Amino acid sequence: MRNIKPILCIGFVLLLSACGANKKAGHSDLDMQTVMFTNPMINADVPDMSAIRVGDYYYMISTTMHLMPGAPIMRSRDLVNWETVSYVFDKLEDHPRYNLESGTVYGKGQWASSIRYHNDKFYVLFSPNDEPFQSFIYTAEDPTGKWTLHSRLKHFHDASLFFDDDGRNYVFYGTGELQELNSDLTDIKHDGVRMTLFERDDEEHGLLEGSQVIKHEDKYYLLMISMVWGEPGRVRREVCYRADKITGPYEKKVILEHDFAGYGGVGQGTIFDGKEGDWWAIIFQDRGGIGRVPMLMPCRWIDGWPMLGDENGHVPAEMEMPVYTSDINKSIMGSDEFDSKKLSLNWQWNHNPDNDRWSLTERDGFLRLKTGRIVENIYVAPNTLTQRMWGPKCSASISMDISNMKDGDVAGFAAFNNNTGHLSVIKEGDIVKLVMSETDTRFDGKEMIVKEVKEDVKEQAELTEDIIYLRIDGDFNINKDLATFYYSLDNKQWVRIGAQVKMSFDYTRFFMGSKYAIYNYATKQEGGYVDIDNFLCKKI
Repeated sequence: MRNIKPILCIGFVLLLSACGANKKAGHSDLDMQTVMFTNPMINADVPDMSAIRVGDYYYMISTTMHLMPGAPIMRSRDLVNWETVSYVFDKLEDHPRYNLESGTVYGKGQWASSIRYHNDKFYVLFSPNDEPFQSFIYTAEDPTGKWTLHSRLKHFHDASLFFDDDGRNYVFYGTGELQELNSDLTDIKHDGVRMTLFERDDEEHGLLEGSQVIKHEDKYYLLMISMVWGEPGRVRREVCYRADKITGPYEKKVILEHDFAGYGGVGQGTIFDGKEGDWWAIIFQDRGGIGRVPMLMPCRWIDGWPMLGDENGHVPAEMEMPVYTSDINKSIMGSDEFDSKKLSLNWQWNHNPDNDRWSLTERDGFLRLKTGRIVENIYVAPNTLTQRMWGPKCSASISMDISNMKDGDVAGFAAFNNNTGHLSVIKEGDIVKLVMSETDTRFDGKEMIVKEVKEDVKEQAELTEDIIYLRIDGDFNINKDLATFYYSLDNKQWVRIGAQVKMSFDYTRFFMGSKYAIYNYATKQEGGYVDIDNFLCKKI
């Protein structure tokens, strides 16, 4: 079934008008036009961003927690169109939980990272929010290639790696904590600086974290998210602490406080310089079921402070492209016909994959998912393949050959999160049926053991065909967060099935935005498999 061409997922809006007088760097690609984009610049789950510019390219890293490979390196020339060019690591293997054994790592794994470029080398520092509570430093000469584990250090929460001009190295972390590292970044400097840089003022009695640090015109700038839950009139915001010396004293200023588009405040991110001397900020906003989405805005230096947003201090809903390029088809999400011998970087596995149980080569042009462990539900099933859902509305479908499923196998397509909407093909003896259901999962203890999965079957239908088409539409407009489910036997007539599922964001469970998920697991015996032909996604 190869008659469907892929549709690229483009996460922004272009508005073109004849305006040749306003010509910017790189404008030769779109001469005599003004190109606008709308915020969020990527309407999908891309939290805890750290970003830098090296030459013509901007590089960004984000949190992906329990998804593997992890720590995605995203690259852009224009700050709006991004593509994933590598991952810092393929797996984390400190615990069996990363393999969905003896628990899980939902909401744990790789957390807020920092990416830096120093002496012709790229560096990434991150700290998994899990035992043994360490930090990892990875390096690469080419950020699109292989990253190498350089060292393990003590745990630094939401840390920002910093190389000072005098050759000394530091980590900013926690709530205003500073720790000096040794010269080769293999340990803390035991006789070096270790201190708390400031005490919270009366306004800062809530969340204060997400450190990102730069040095500009001989001053040090520490950016952090500031948030107080439940206090009337307060929204998430971004604050900046500034000092003439790295050890302080530091003074504070609120640099962004804006209830944007009805979703609340915008806070946590970073600032960086453009090639033409301009400055930019990428700061995220919580948007419910879609997750935490990044906003792009100007950074204006006023009286030595990096003030974010437009001239009113607001996140711009619409803004001219910072740089004009021809990269409008770049995206961190995308359709896939599975024609390549390597898995697209748009995909991530839920926890570490079992690489012996999936293939892109056993059947040319198909992704084969084989069962390999007897499990009870999707939350502990290996080799669930995920890709971001995106807003404000999206649609994605798969074609699946189910002829080689075995008794007890469960395969399908899901809107995946702590509350999940499933389109599951279930084989019971000689009977094959399509079941649309909603599950709600609960976890226990620091091991995040799956304690309970409540399933609510909404509708089911018996199947007699070997090929089934499954589709999920997402609506992430404000106060929506709904997934709607369809199936087809001919890829032409689509039948709505079951009920809409409310997608949720819960920091105590997945701590992640909603994902499309393709899965196949066994409940009785190993050895069955399904073949996925097309994953087609688009904005609607």
